[in-house]
Amino acid sequence: MDHTSILRKYGLFDAKVPRYTSYPPANRFVQGIGAQHQRGWLAQVEPDEAVSVYVHIPFCRRLCWFCACRTQGTKTLSPVAAYIEVLLKEIEAYRAALPKGIKMRRLHLGGGTPTLLSATLMHQLLGCIFAHFNQTDDFEFSVEIDPTEAKTDVLEVLAAHKMTRASVGVQDFAPQVQAAIGREQSFEQTRDVTQMLRKNGVQSLNVDVLYGLPFQTEQSIIKTLDRIVSLRPDRLALYGYAHVPHVSKRQVMIPDEALPDPQKRFLLTNLAKEQLTALGYVPLGIDHFALPQDSLTVAARAGMMVRNFQGYTDDPCQILIGIGASAISKFSGGYVQNAVSTSAYAARVRTHGLAGHKGIALTQEDTFVAALINGIMCNGVIDKKAMALDFPDFTDLLMHQIEHLKKRFADLVIDMPDRLVVRAEFHAATRLIAADLDQSRALEHQHSLAV
Repeated sequence: MDHTSILRKYGLFDAKVPRYTSYPPANRFVQGIGAQHQRGWLAQVEPDEAVSVYVHIPFCRRLCWFCACRTQGTKTLSPVAAYIEVLLKEIEAYRAALPKGIKMRRLHLGGGTPTLLSATLMHQLLGCIFAHFNQTDDFEFSVEIDPTEAKTDVLEVLAAHKMTRASVGVQDFAPQVQAAIGREQSFEQTRDVTQMLRKNGVQSLNVDVLYGLPFQTEQSIIKTLDRIVSLRPDRLALYGYAHVPHVSKRQVMIPDEALPDPQKRFLLTNLAKEQLTALGYVPLGIDHFALPQDSLTVAARAGMMVRNFQGYTDDPCQILIGIGASAISKFSGGYVQNAVSTSAYAARVRTHGLAGHKGIALTQEDTFVAALINGIMCNGVIDKKAMALDFPDFTDLLMHQIEHLKKRFADLVIDMPDRLVVRAEFHAATRLIAADLDQSRALEHQHSLAV
């Protein structure tokens, strides 16, 4: 059998599984894990700990139909200004609950559209963050940028606060695809913004591309990638479009019949991977690419790359502070997600200071399974020796899982004395293997296609 036939035999083209940006996945968070747990876990952070901070800006001037993120449209800045006031209160509450010695190693502004803020609002937000969190010597600051919503004065404020990395969304430059997903964005707009970012001292550029979009063809995705690579981004993320109109109502605007079937999606992603590899980018994990000298590539070679809510990262922090509506925090004891709607979020901050709404407390077995899945998702490997050293109480379970995977995925994995390896030609099945390690996974309909 050829590779496609083997992958079909294992159900790649039918399975719907989590993307495993966390373990357990966020759809398994439960009510009752909230602000009280946040405070307890914050109090346990070591005084010399370095943390990551994520700030969610859920507003967009236009709502792209393909997007399943927690966002809301706005025509004016009035609700945005009111939201920033609440963010400032939450930042103060977080800082009061954390030990005095902690420092911020990473800061990421996501959305939504962070660059929707006016220069004044952006200055106010960043001023508060930097006033409450001292930075480490290796501090990095990244922002998601919409090239159609990136005013010069806002970019100058970001530059003045030492933004080091920008993440630019593209999706596909083909006009028919853009019309079908409600996202008009020319190459010229994208090029001009990336040039402006570099002129303002941004050291690193990420670009996000989607495959599996309506009316997308082999020619359109290759042409899009050629244009993107002409901008020489340091990293690219090649995400599969998740069509989940039962979760994201705006996706009903996208005609089902225009979407490629799973086998066509597989063809599109393989074409993209071949194109990017030929152009000098190193494939990392299941959907990222980076230049050979990029820090993410270096981390991957050293086995230090991890997967989190922003995708793959070289961020070494064990603590993630999520600020804003729907933002998720990660602690050693578990995850907490803030209230999702901006009104519920604001009410919780005003009442409790913190906005935890649901989450999950991690068991030792959760941590063990998370390490297995991270190894598979990041490196395509389960390191037997490292796992046995890190989890001595789970040696029997580790051996059981290894034996199970050898039988369940006999064509896809290679068992070595010190490690179990996913064969390079079958990396497309990585999420399937991760899901098999996750014995208590939730219902299929809540997840995206594996390919």
